[in-house]
Order: sequence, then structure tokens, then C-alpha cells
Amino acid sequence: MNFSLKGKTAFITGGSRGLGKAITMALSEAGATVAIVSRTESELKKTAEEIEENGGTCHYSAVDVQNREEIEKFAKELFEKTGSIDILVNAAGINRRHSFLEFPEDEWDQVINTNLRSVYIVSQVVIPYMQKQQYGKVINIASLTSELGFPNMAAYAASKGAVSQLTKVLAVEFANDGILVNAIGPGYFKTELTMSLFEDEEKVAWMKSRIPLKRIGVPDELKGTAVFLASSASDYITGQTIYVDGGWLIS
Repeated sequence: MNFSLKGKTAFITGGSRGLGKAITMALSEAGATVAIVSRTESELKKTAEEIEENGGTCHYSAVDVQNREEIEKFAKELFEKTGSIDILVNAAGINRRHSFLEFPEDEWDQVINTNLRSVYIVSQVVIPYMQKQQYGKVINIASLTSELGFPNMAAYAASKGAVSQLTKVLAVEFANDGILVNAIGPGYFKTELTMSLFEDEEKVAWMKSRIPLKRIGVPDELKGTAVFLASSASDYITGQTIYVDGGWLIS
């Protein structure tokens, strides 16, 4: 069983902070050359420096994951530099919380476009490189809300439910090209995206009461699943969403 990613190139959206950064670090630690994109150059640069200090290689560019031309340009440059794009991680994501009847249309569009449309655009750009190789691993980031409904999270849940379904469709469409497509469904983790939730002690107590392991996850606990899905250890798995949630969905 081989978990090594030595010689592989991984393209990660949202790879400079939160769960995306944890996945970026994990793939680099497993030997992959990583390429990260997000809108904030300072965060990208900081992450790249951390990786290079640890002996890894990191390419980065401040791009909008909804801008097809910017993604095409970066992917083309990356392929020319490395000779392959073996792994794609669609980790860019945002959330906005409002009751459904008061959900602003512009914020609805922001969430759907960042969480779902970006997966569509980036995957359309990157998968053809994988087809040339007849090999690739695509990892999308789903959520507990791909399965469960929570109040005030209509746009996020809609986007993440769609990501889980899109994962299945892509898995079927590209199986004959040697491309495996899976998703990771995180439970509650402490990240920049969720930090405000953890200021509410009552909310935290409720979360822990629903989790069999009785604690909130930390980003490093996604690393093993990400490396597993990116490596040859998962070569007979496709179309699945693996939930890393402390047992929430079974309780």
C-alpha cells in the first residue's frame, strides 16, 4: 500500500488557509509538489514559505476561482513547469448565515458561486490535463450539510449537497479516463470560516452533544483522509463522500 505522493503535482483551490491549507500541507508532506490559488496573495505567500522551509515545493497565484481565464492561465503554466497535474482539490469555500426568507440574493450568489460554480470551472479546466495522462485524483470538499439541514444555512447546504452529487457524476463520467473523483465531508472544525460559532458556548455544547467523540475537530485531522484519497492507496474508490465528523452522522 503506497501513500507516497512523490513525483505528483497537486492543484488546490483555497489552499492557503483553513481546511484547504491543512490539505495543502498534508499533500506536500506526502511528497507532492503543490500549487495553490486563492484571492489573497499575502496568505498564499506565507503558506508557500512554510512549505519551502520544510523542504517542499509550492507554486501559487492570487486568482479568482470563478474566473475561467485566470484558472486556465495558471493551470497551463503549472503543467508546463511540472509536466503533470495529478491531483485536484476543490477546497475554496465561504458561508453566509441568514434565515431563508431574509437571505440576500447577492450573498446567496456569492456562496453558490464560490462553493459550487468554482468546482465546475476549475474541474473543467484541470480534468483535460488528467485525461491526457489517463490518470488523476479529484477531491472535492463537501460538508455535513451535504446530508443534514441546519437553520440559516440554506445557500451553504444547497451548494455542498450539489458538490456531493457532482462528485458522483464526475466519477462516472471520467472513470474510463483513469480519473477517480471523491469528496471529503468535514464536520465542525475550528477554522477562520467557523471561528464565530465557537464564541457561543451554548452552540458549542450542542455541537459536542451531537458528536460521539465529544469534541470539535482540528484541521490536521483531515490530513490522513486527503492523503489517502490522493494516493494509490485509494485506487479502487470513486464517487464517494467520506465524512470526517467525529461520528456525527451515525449518532
